[in-house]
Amino acid sequence: MPPLAKRKRKACFALLALVAALILSTGVRAEELVVTLDPARTEIHYMLGAVAHTVHGTFKLKSGAIRFDPATGKVSGSIVVDATTGNSGNDGRDSKMHREILESQKYPEIVFTPQQVKGTVNQQGASQIEVSGIFRLHGQDHQVTLPLALQLNGPEATASTQFSIPYQQWGLKNPSTFILRVKDTVDLDIHAVAHVSPASK
Repeated sequence: MPPLAKRKRKACFALLALVAALILSTGVRAEELVVTLDPARTEIHYMLGAVAHTVHGTFKLKSGAIRFDPATGKVSGSIVVDATTGNSGNDGRDSKMHREILESQKYPEIVFTPQQVKGTVNQQGASQIEVSGIFRLHGQDHQVTLPLALQLNGPEATASTQFSIPYQQWGLKNPSTFILRVKDTVDLDIHAVAHVSPASK
């Protein structure tokens, strides 16, 4: 085969390979994903600063299932926390929290409804993204944007986020007393484990 013909043939193969790679890449990235959180392996910690000490406690995840389109960043679904499981290890303090602050018998769920992802979600490994959506607490909706550290490893994903909630500004009662003064914001530290699968399956 003449040298010119060989070069043309190699160029053709290279072009075909590039086109195939682009098609495959686009297909993978455009495929919608279903992310299902594992309540047993998800940890939700809260910290409320007070004079001389900080109150630490936990909540339990009730459920979490979202649908994510990597091509547009659109997200749907919800993440539901069981408000009645709030526990700081002090029965008297927890009773007041549920009865007077959260009113968890009346508002038993805290719900985050994600709407949009900003940033690139890598198919494997680590990603740093932001997730915007509606945070429903004590029967009221609030627009929030949460920073999220995401790690994908095959069909399993882990996600971590830390953020503050201005609970008093959002209409909840501040539990401060004459003796004990606490901050008007509560810090949340969440580490979630989820299973990821194509939406078509």
